[in-house]
Amino acid sequence: MPEAPPESENLNPPRREAAPDVPRTRREQPLAIRLTHWLNVPLIALMAASGLQIFSAYPELGPRGALYRWYPIQGVRPPSWIRFGDWLAGARHWHFALAWFLVLNGAIYLAYFFWSGEWRRRLFIPRRDALNALRMSAYYTRLTRTPPPEDFYNGLQRLAYTTAIIAGIAMVLSGLAIYKPVQLHWLAMLFGGYDGARVVHFGGLCILAMFVASHLVLVAAHPREIIKMIDGGARAAIDKPS
Repeated sequence: MPEAPPESENLNPPRREAAPDVPRTRREQPLAIRLTHWLNVPLIALMAASGLQIFSAYPELGPRGALYRWYPIQGVRPPSWIRFGDWLAGARHWHFALAWFLVLNGAIYLAYFFWSGEWRRRLFIPRRDALNALRMSAYYTRLTRTPPPEDFYNGLQRLAYTTAIIAGIAMVLSGLAIYKPVQLHWLAMLFGGYDGARVVHFGGLCILAMFVASHLVLVAAHPREIIKMIDGGARAAIDKPS
C-alpha cells in the first residue's frame, strides 16, 4: 500500500482571495491644473497689456487706406493704464519673451489635460452638454427657477473653458503669422493675410477678456471655488471611462 503523504505536505493549498480593488482617487483640481492655472494669471495679464501697447502704435484694423468698416472704433487707442511696455519696441520685447513661457505653460496644461483624462469632465461635448448649457442659461436669466442636475462643471462652464482653449490656440497661431508674415506666409494665408491675422489675434483677446470677466464674477459668487484652486479640494474616485 502507498504511504500516505505527511501531514506537513499540502497537496491542495487554499487559494488566496484576491485583494479588493482600491479605487484610484484624485483631487477635484489636480496639481498640474492648479499650477498652470496660477502661472497663466500673470502671463496672460502681461501678454494682454503688452499686446495692447503694440496695438496702440496702429490702432486700426485693416490695411492702410482700406480700413474695415465693421470696426467702429478705428484709431482709438486703449487707455494707458492697461498698457505695458512704455513704447512699441519695449512692448514687443516683453510680448515675444513672455509668449514662449505662455506657450510652454499651455502645452503642459494640454498634455496633462488629455493624458490624464481630465478632458472627459472639462471639455464641452455637445451630445452631453448642449442641453445642460441651454437649461443653465435659462436658469441664469431667470427663465426657470430650477437649475439642471449638478456635475463637476455645468454645460455653460464647459462651453466657456473649451472656447477659451480654442481662442488661445487661435491667438498663438495668428500671433506667429503676425510675427513672421513672410517666413510663415502659408500660416498668414489661413487667416486671410496679415491683416486678417491681426483681426483674429485681437478678437481672441476680446474673447479671453470676456471669459476672464465672467470667470471672476462666478468666483465672486462662489468663493469656495478659489480655495479648491489652492488646496485642490476633496479627493474623489476616478471614474473609469465608458
